[in-house]
This record gives sequence, C-alpha cells and structure tokens, in this order.
Amino acid sequence: MEVGQMQRRLVDYTKSLFMEGFLDAQFLQLQQLQDESNPDFVVEVVSLFLDDSEKLLNDLTMALDQPNVDFKKVDAHVHQLKGSSSSIGAQRVKNACIAFRSFCEEQNIDATLRCLQQVKQEYYLVKNKLETMLRLEQQIVAAGGSIPMIELGF
Repeated sequence: MEVGQMQRRLVDYTKSLFMEGFLDAQFLQLQQLQDESNPDFVVEVVSLFLDDSEKLLNDLTMALDQPNVDFKKVDAHVHQLKGSSSSIGAQRVKNACIAFRSFCEEQNIDATLRCLQQVKQEYYLVKNKLETMLRLEQQIVAAGGSIPMIELGF
C-alpha cells in the first residue's frame, strides 16, 4: 500500500474513533504536543495510560473481591482511572468511571461490580483501537511518510 493510501486510512480510522465516542478533543490536544523534538510523545503517553490502567483495573478487581469492600479505596482507584482516561481523551472509559463513582458513593456492591465489567470492556475496546491506530502510524513512518494531523470538521 502506498503512503498516501495509508495516511488516508489512518485519518479515516482516527475520525471513526471520535465519531464512535472512543476519543474526545483531549486526544487531539495530546497529538498537537508531538513534534520533531519529541516524535514518540503520543506513543509514550498512550503506553503510560495503558500500563497505569491495567494496574488500576487489577487493583479495583482485588478491592471489590474483599469480604468487606472499602468503598473509599475503590472510589480513589476509579477517580484515578477517570483522571487518566480524561487526560488522554478516552471518553467512553471516562464516562463509565463517572457512573462507577456514583455507585461507590451509594456503596452498592452489585452495581459497582457491574460497573467494573463495563469499565474493563470500554478500556479493552479503546486499548485495541489505540494500538491499531499506533500500528498504522508506525507503518506510515516505516514507509517514509509523515503522520497527518487530524482535523475534526465533520
């Protein structure tokens, strides 16, 4: 596939992530911080987000698996995951965390367990989408092309 085709494919794919609500404008701001002096900025930030999120999801699973759930601890983990999701623009994960936190306040164990599954589902979806997007970017660079800037005028 030629570079121009790969670039169009990346633009279309990335736009679909916004249209489907996986990403929001915060992700565009993140991309704008990347330049020649720091060409791997987005990859590094996404990798940190993915690593931190995996750890937080494991911590949440363990915290909710205790006989006496410490809802303050659970809420702190959810709050941290919401912040990470928000800072990278992972909109659907952030929104799932908002619902999760309200059930923590109510100390509703059944609802928090359902929310944990929803947050995990949204996280793994966005993780796969981001990994696909980054792979497309790597293919473009390997073929000698540059990463096109995405403008959301749709």
